[in-house]
Amino acid sequence: MDARTDTRSGAAERRSDPGMPLRDDELLIVRAFDAPVALVFRMWEDASHRTHWWAPKGCRCTHFSHEFRVGGAWRACFLSETGGENWQSGVYREIDRDRRIVFSFVWDGGPSAAIETSVTITFAEAHGQTIQTFHQTPFANPERRNSHITGWSGLLDRQQAYVEARSQGDAS
Repeated sequence: MDARTDTRSGAAERRSDPGMPLRDDELLIVRAFDAPVALVFRMWEDASHRTHWWAPKGCRCTHFSHEFRVGGAWRACFLSETGGENWQSGVYREIDRDRRIVFSFVWDGGPSAAIETSVTITFAEAHGQTIQTFHQTPFANPERRNSHITGWSGLLDRQQAYVEARSQGDAS
């Protein structure tokens, strides 16, 4: 984790940052991107871009499709060499261009299968950077929440590298 990343989950963070109280069933990850808000938002909106970063570290996205509108469904799969295919899906609940995206998130299999969580992504500009805040809740228990920290952090690492490369004009 670098100075541009802040990950918080549950009670330990409440003790270290009383201004950011979180319940044990919440996950919060804040990133500062060296890219404009409109570009960071577009990388969520455009499925062809999401396929490049929608997977944790060491995995690759093999499918991403969505209807990017309120009420529209999304479906994705990433492939892990150790865990095989990992399918997930959801529905967009809110979309406020360049400000906020809210969607449901459900795993098809594994220990969190069929448990629906809500993911909220917010975007803000500060000091020439885009601040992206990722929030997911509720988790069945702190162990399930903790199991998602590494996965989401790795996925967001990939997103950040992808977005910042595009912001710098890298067409690869």
